[in-house]
Amino acid sequence: MLIRLRRVPSVLSSSLTLLLLALVAIPSRAAEKTHLRVDDYQIEVELTPHLHQISARAKVKFTALQDISVAVFELHNNLRVTRVLDDQNQPLSAERVTQDSTIRVPLPAGLARDASTTLTFEYEGQLETADDSPVPGLKLAYVGDDTSYLLYAGRWFPVSGYGMNRFTSTISVTVPSHMLVIGSGKATTSDNPPSKKPNTNGLPTKTFTFAYTKPSFPGTIVVGSFKEYKSDEAGMDLHVYFKPTHQALAPEYTTTAVQEFTYFITLYGTPLSQKLNVVELPGDTVPYAWGPEIAGIASPSITEKTNYRLLANAIAHQWWGASVSPATKDDWWLVDGFSRYSEAMYVESAAGAAGLEEAVKDMSVGALAYDTVPLSSVSKLDSFSTEFQSLVTDKGAMILHMLRWVLGQEKYLKAMREFAETYAGKSATMDDFKAIAEKYYGDQLTWFFSQWLDSTGAPEFKVKYSVYRLGGAASKDAKSPGFRVTGEISQDLDLFRMPVDLRIDTDGKTEDKRLDVVGTSSPFAIETFGRPRRIVVDPDHHVLTNNSDVKLRSSILRGMALQQQGDLSGALGEFNKALDQNKNSSLAHYRIAEIFFLQRNYQAAANSYRSSINGNGEPRWTEVWSHIQLGKIFDVTGQRERAINEYRQAIQTNDDTFAALEEARKYLAKAYERPKNKE
Repeated sequence: MLIRLRRVPSVLSSSLTLLLLALVAIPSRAAEKTHLRVDDYQIEVELTPHLHQISARAKVKFTALQDISVAVFELHNNLRVTRVLDDQNQPLSAERVTQDSTIRVPLPAGLARDASTTLTFEYEGQLETADDSPVPGLKLAYVGDDTSYLLYAGRWFPVSGYGMNRFTSTISVTVPSHMLVIGSGKATTSDNPPSKKPNTNGLPTKTFTFAYTKPSFPGTIVVGSFKEYKSDEAGMDLHVYFKPTHQALAPEYTTTAVQEFTYFITLYGTPLSQKLNVVELPGDTVPYAWGPEIAGIASPSITEKTNYRLLANAIAHQWWGASVSPATKDDWWLVDGFSRYSEAMYVESAAGAAGLEEAVKDMSVGALAYDTVPLSSVSKLDSFSTEFQSLVTDKGAMILHMLRWVLGQEKYLKAMREFAETYAGKSATMDDFKAIAEKYYGDQLTWFFSQWLDSTGAPEFKVKYSVYRLGGAASKDAKSPGFRVTGEISQDLDLFRMPVDLRIDTDGKTEDKRLDVVGTSSPFAIETFGRPRRIVVDPDHHVLTNNSDVKLRSSILRGMALQQQGDLSGALGEFNKALDQNKNSSLAHYRIAEIFFLQRNYQAAANSYRSSINGNGEPRWTEVWSHIQLGKIFDVTGQRERAINEYRQAIQTNDDTFAALEEARKYLAKAYERPKNKE
């Protein structure tokens, strides 16, 4: 999927952002099941940034998981293997299969199960564009003068069992001496004399070596000229590497990183390492990336308003990913879902219950946007699809949110900590996690995990009730209940079972009652002191539910994903479905206007922007950006005075979401001009 992160008007919701950026943490679309386990890499790589050139030699030690005659590894299609040697330094043949970005090496003598050997790969190539990327259209490996990045997801070295095969490594990276290299593990550096190679211009180079001795996924390297900011607060070894343009923001991001890292320690215990490198990535790749001791944040996400949610998600992967990893593709939610909910819990600690509520709404939308197959069977889905990412990230996070409700706060935190510590540095399965959860619940949780892992869909609660005044002396006694409420909670999932809160607002004290909702109809009878005025099912959003707001936002989420893929007609269809849920939705009207604007159907776009302004005003930023977009339409249609009026109205909103005021002042000073190329 091609991800184009445009500042405006395509403002991404947090659900879609995390859905898209999770693409860097997906398993490989391998042509066949992995039959070997890589144990260790010894990699020497030289980068020539001004030529976008990489030259490497990788010694790969691996063990056969069954008798094999061919060793298969993934490798970026832009990299050409020049030689493969066996453990006796004898040359072997190698076949490149571009369809799945693999290299197949026949083993003349074969390799028996549990036997180990070493292959040495020598390869080179240019990494400049997203062409031939392992993830189509997404740049995950790049070599250039400003910043070079070799993400593990980019398969810039021979990879097997992506995201599941834990390994150790020693990676040496030679670069021009003015550059800094960030990687995982203990780092050493050495200066090299000027090279006589013609492509180095005789410039001196420096070699950075990173030794990572705990099996994990230490395959991400970032190279560039950075300003470094350090902190040893709370026992951390924290380094923040930002470009000079963002140097002033480094102290705030450093403080936030320390707070998030230490918060997760209180939840999950000490990670594999207390060192963390927060590094700025260019804006032409994913919004964030992670590796052991690495949290990469893309430049557009580094703003004066600290993007603490994105940073928290990246840092949480030091536990869920770098430490605990999935045993199979069906277990992938144990990484992305756990990191997503860790982010939500930090939001709760920083912004209170209201912050958690917003995060839960985001996760609910993502969880149900593509609820097509059970989460326990996601291996049936294309790993690169938004459907896969929606399930493992947001539905996975919502399962933890609901489990927290079922177990209770204290037991939930104990279960999560035990799981993190028991499987630190190991792969884990869903059954491993279920066993620990059941230990603290004190009974089987088959009913819970069967509902949310092995089934699809979510309930849409409805409540019917009647109120009766209690007669006799009891009703006159202030200490006795005065009213009885009888009714039923209904929903359409026959096998559903969950504890659900019922909140009754009365003339006096608000009363909460926890009920077990089982099947399609669950009766209840509750006595209250004050006269009941309103009854709300699941008021604190403990349960994943499907309602009109979720359906609306899910349609918008699907539409935005289609828009990012370039399917404008499909996106328009989804946005219109959102309007079917709420004709007054400012966001739906805005997204429809955005499609028309991209198609240069300016009259239709203007009509929809007006409808957005006159809608329900949710979210608030739709007003300021609708005025800005209307100003652009008037500018390109030669109506400068009307354009100026719209830019002024945008400024009068005093809403600076996504730097809106700067945008409005820019075009107030100089008319907007339509780009020559399609936006």
